Formats: sequence, structure tokens, C-alpha cells
Amino acid sequence: MVTLPASRKLDSPARLEIFRQTLTAARGAAVKSISICCGTGCRAYGALAVAEAFKSELLLQGLSGSVGVKTTGCHGFCERGTLVVIHPEEILYQRVKAEDIPEIVAETISGGRLIDRLLYSAPGSREKIVHVNEIPFYRKQQRLVFGAGGGIDPASINDYIAIGGYGALSKALAMTPDMVVAEVASSGLRGRGGGGFATGAKWQSARSAAGEPKYVICNCDEGDPGAFMDRSLMEGNPHAVIEGMLIAGYAAGASEGFIYIRNEYPLAVKHAETALAQASELGLLGEDILGSGYNLSIKIHRGGGAFVCGESTALMASIEGRIGEPRAKYVHSSEKGLWDRPTVLNNV
Repeated sequence: MVTLPASRKLDSPARLEIFRQTLTAARGAAVKSISICCGTGCRAYGALAVAEAFKSELLLQGLSGSVGVKTTGCHGFCERGTLVVIHPEEILYQRVKAEDIPEIVAETISGGRLIDRLLYSAPGSREKIVHVNEIPFYRKQQRLVFGAGGGIDPASINDYIAIGGYGALSKALAMTPDMVVAEVASSGLRGRGGGGFATGAKWQSARSAAGEPKYVICNCDEGDPGAFMDRSLMEGNPHAVIEGMLIAGYAAGASEGFIYIRNEYPLAVKHAETALAQASELGLLGEDILGSGYNLSIKIHRGGGAFVCGESTALMASIEGRIGEPRAKYVHSSEKGLWDRPTVLNNV
């Protein structure tokens, strides 16, 4: 893996781009790699044992130097875990167990032969399907938000930068905040809640409001039963969330940020903490980000599991150390939010 010494901050867009090109070239040089879903769902099936078994078996068979092993976030097809994808062929094996690994390495990795029992069978026809994009579950999707989650290690900022990560931040910092707001407004981007509030209007309202400091908050408190979109994204691609917060904060004029995560999501908390530390170490978070003069610090606040704290004003009350109770909606958070200061709050 290519790393950057801590003393060499990514202190300019040019430095970021050079680093990205270096990482991309290193990724391209790898002939074969194995991606293992290690989201919460697949971990319940034993994904971590599968990952360790791959590392041990590749070493045993003398292949550890030529085949990479990557533990990723959720691949989405949770009922079929543990999911393993072999690149560059894009072979998907499902319901993989640790005891299957010696055979996979010997037969598929070394011998180029498929293992039928680990392939997905199409409902009805029972046809064996080999490649990820041929499986109906994936073929009928256009994975935008979660598109990168199955191919990068969420604990590696290098992986994220190699696929273009923090490039949008670099572009935004070359614009004025008003230009960023206008760009988001013209895109038609809206919140995913019931109100569908226009994101550009929210950011503009906070930017125009009087009061300092201004805040940006990421709502990762997801109390609806069976709803794990926010958790899965924070587990699988936390740097994308941080980059979004940086852009939102820059547009709104915020200097402090919070990620509110319910404490029942320990993996999401762990990956968010790692991502924040890595971004700070490389100069992508904190003071004078990419030499722009913009400063933003982000902290994690762990929620206690109260369903009501998924509501924006109750969430802010919780951060302030008060009981999480919603307040009247005629008081707009973009004008008087956290500690009665202008606040931009978006979900993950």
C-alpha cells in the first residue's frame, strides 16, 4: 500500500491530485484482488473469519504477494452473505465459509476454475450466475450512493482518494461559497425525508443567517426498525460522508461539525473515528484545508438510542446535553439551531 508521511500534508489541490494519481497507479498494478463484504450483516455470517482465512491460505500457497485481500463495507445482497468478489473477473461467490477458502484459492485463484456450489442460482431456472453484474439483484440497480462501498476498504483513506475522493471538495474550495450553493440549488438536490426540502435553500438560509459560529451536523441516528441505509454507508464509505460535510460546511460558512451516531452502531462509530483521524492527519480536515483558508473541525457525538433523537431539533438538544425533545417547527434550524446558532443538518 502507498502511504504518505504524516509531515507531508495534502496542503493544496495539486498535492492531492499527485497523491491520487500515485495511488491509482498502485491499484492498477495489482493483477488480482479479493473483496470480502465485512459490513455488519456479513460479519454475523463470519466474514472476519473468511478474511483471515484468505490471508492465511494465500500466504500458505505462496500467493500473498500477487493477490490482494480487501475487507469492504456492505455489498447490499445481505441474505447471501458472506459475499466474496474476485477481481478483475468479477466472480461472485455467496454464502462463503472459512472452510471454503483453501478450495477457492486452489481452484479459482490458482487454477481459474469455478466452484459451482458457491455461485448464485437464479430463482426458478436454477441457472448458475458467475458475474456480479449479471445477478438480477444487481443488474436492476444503479448503485450511486453505495456504488463504491463494495470496492474500497472503509478504514483506508488511500482507497477513497484513489477513486477520486476529496476531488469534489477540491473543486468546491476553488469556488466561492455562493457559487457552491448555486450549484447545489441548480442540481435540484433535495432532502430524503418526507418534506423533500431543497438542499441549496437550506444551505443558503444558514449562510445568510446572523450568528457565529455556524454548525454542520450529519444525522446518523436511524431508529426506524429495519432501516440501515445510514449505518451501512457510514460503515462502508465514511470519507464520502466527511467530504459531503466539508462541502456543506464551506457553503454555509460553518466552522464546527458533529456526526451524531447512535451508540448501537459500533462499527459505524469505529470507521467514522478512523476516517476523521486520517483526514486530519493528511490536512483534509482542520485548519487551512487544501490551502484554501477554510477551517472545519468535526466531532462524533454518540446517541443513547432514543428514537425521538432522529428528529433534527431533538438531536440538537441531545448534543447540547439536554433531553431529546423536539421543538416547534416555526423556529428554523438554519437560523437558530445548535446552541441557537445557524445550523445545517443533513442525514448521512
